[in-house]
Amino acid sequence: MQHRRRFKETESIQDRLASFAKSVREKASLLAPGAEQNELLRKARQADIAVHFDEWANSPGLQRPK
Repeated sequence: MQHRRRFKETESIQDRLASFAKSVREKASLLAPGAEQNELLRKARQADIAVHFDEWANSPGLQRPK
């Protein structure tokens, strides 16, 4: 039987996504304008959107129906 490797994340998903977006933007700034740079910037925007969506979904203003 195969065992699953388990580990505890040390950073929150927001922190990991934000650092990913920052590093991707830095890589994109080193590239010449083109398709590859646009793709990296698109991934950075998606990570930013995911952070904002997670903040919204976990906000205290949202309560599940009772």
